[in-house]
Amino acid sequence: MADWEIWVVIFVLALATAATRSGFWLVGHRVTIPKRVQEMLRYAPACALAAIVAPDLILAADGQPVLDASNLKLVAGIVATVYYLLRRNMLETIIFGMAFFTALRLISVI
Repeated sequence: MADWEIWVVIFVLALATAATRSGFWLVGHRVTIPKRVQEMLRYAPACALAAIVAPDLILAADGQPVLDASNLKLVAGIVATVYYLLRRNMLETIIFGMAFFTALRLISVI
């Protein structure tokens, strides 16, 4: 790829990013989102997080799903989920889940 082609790609991507991020700001209050859509959008961050985290918990390095106790990430994820359901504190859950995963890794090395 030539240098000018790289700069064109960078410019087009920057323009696309700016347009998509500033779309609602430029339109302002002229567009109303229906109440039902607003209610559904509340779940978008949780769905996005699940879409990012779930494959990392389930898939092994070769891309095959591992759903048994040898998958330390999955075990730690399940334990962290139970911890969250009991405590309802996200920061504590993250700290507990990472500590539990680290402990599992250290125990499996020994």
